[in-house]
Amino acid sequence: MKNIVVVGAGKIGSTIAEMLTTTGDYRVMVVDRSAAQLAAAELPAGIETKELDIALPGALEAALAGKFAVLSAAPFHLTTRIAEAAAKAGVHYLDLTEDVASTRRVKELARDAKSAFIPQCGLAPGFISIVANDLASRFDTLESVRMRVGALPQYPSNALNYNLTWSTDGVINEYCEPCEAIVEGELVEVPPLEEREEFSLDGVTYEAFNTSGGLGTLAETLKGKVRTLNYRTIRYPGHAAIMKALLNDLGLRHRRDVLKDIFESALPATLQDVVIVFVTVSGRRNGRLLQETYANKIYSHRVGNLVRSAIQITTASGICAVLDMLADGTLPAKGFVRQEDIALDAFLANRFGRAYAQHETASRLAG
Repeated sequence: MKNIVVVGAGKIGSTIAEMLTTTGDYRVMVVDRSAAQLAAAELPAGIETKELDIALPGALEAALAGKFAVLSAAPFHLTTRIAEAAAKAGVHYLDLTEDVASTRRVKELARDAKSAFIPQCGLAPGFISIVANDLASRFDTLESVRMRVGALPQYPSNALNYNLTWSTDGVINEYCEPCEAIVEGELVEVPPLEEREEFSLDGVTYEAFNTSGGLGTLAETLKGKVRTLNYRTIRYPGHAAIMKALLNDLGLRHRRDVLKDIFESALPATLQDVVIVFVTVSGRRNGRLLQETYANKIYSHRVGNLVRSAIQITTASGICAVLDMLADGTLPAKGFVRQEDIALDAFLANRFGRAYAQHETASRLAG
């Protein structure tokens, strides 16, 4: 049995802890600086909890002593602190961050580390990079890779057509920070909330627009190999226009704490959500210009004794599957591991990765 520390007792952290504990293969300790958060977390029996402020020098390192891995389900701004503690303690490190700057620091730490550092193990970045790289590998040459992901309420009921299903800090961050893309073969930064498009899937119309971090390390991996690469977040139509007014016209991009307070005071959370994964790749194979698409919808459902939201399930399943593959030797035990280094078939065959496979709606054509 492998000993794991999960940092963060929120919705995602508690789901990760439950999924791992249920297998009987992992002994989990959940740490959080808030005693109230730990008390409110819906954790099954057998999971140890510890009130711990990771900002205190040496505190997290002491908690990691002798452990197999630490999984960060904490806000993105704590990522580098947790990764640095993992490096000092010599334990494996996995996170869910979409923050580009944090991931660059994790990559630096991995260079001299004696353990594996695997950032961006959630949905986007994470699973979507695994899918996109799998599709891209089926072509002789690439033209475009277009990645779209959204976590949406099944029953939108406000002008934003949105409910809180994910980290509020994370959502605001990806709406404000520059976005990586490959345009005409060149790696560039494009502005968030721009390049809006509409598409339909299963008879429902959606909008998508630039947001930061969803590409993970894929932009670096495919640089020089593809003409067009971009990532956009999916929402119901009308969301982007309101967010641009809030962030740009009212200046709330410079007062993120105010926007966070507004969101958390006025937007209800929901467990009745749907995660949409939509990836389209075009390129040439045997001289022909072809296109392949992966489309998938995952809905909220019961996990153990509790109903979990689709974003909780997909995010937690992603990092748990990667941990499994690290534990069984499928993934390297040292250095920096990218999401696109993970084979899609192996991921979907994993006991946690099946959360994606069993709800798959679009066929993945044989190569």
